[in-house]
Amino acid sequence: MDLAQTFHGRLTHDVAHGALRDGTIRYLMMRPDVLMGLFARLGPALRPVALEALGASVTAFGGRSVAAYWAAGADDPEVMMDTIVTTSAALGWGRWRFTPQPGGAVEVQVENSPFAEGLAASGPVDAPCCAPIAGMLTAIAPLVVGEGAVAHEIRCAAVHGGGACRFVITR
Repeated sequence: MDLAQTFHGRLTHDVAHGALRDGTIRYLMMRPDVLMGLFARLGPALRPVALEALGASVTAFGGRSVAAYWAAGADDPEVMMDTIVTTSAALGWGRWRFTPQPGGAVEVQVENSPFAEGLAASGPVDAPCCAPIAGMLTAIAPLVVGEGAVAHEIRCAAVHGGGACRFVITR
């Protein structure tokens, strides 16, 4: 994987096999309202459980992408955060901004989250829904904050009727 190339420069479209790949990593294009509409249909009792499971899955499998980026040269916290910012935007996951905080925490602001927009398309949202972003941030958390670090969504645009989603990475 050559991180000097843009994500889209590395992406291969294998139309014959119906696959999009960045090296060995496969990606999927999907409308956010289709994905998040599933959570709207689960109802208030199951939605948090399913979102937590999705976040944990992104942590596990997104962690494989993080490991690949690390091995390809994104092997310090600043380079990793820059790689995640550009890759997230290229994947349509919104515009991310990392801001170090006193005490070693990192705040992440995400403008235009497809997950917030996708769930809000189904109606009012009463709890944070950007578990995939929190999952990816948890995957990189040990590299940017230290072992045992995790990410939590502290403001969701879907709940607040717009604006940015915000996350904090802490130990």
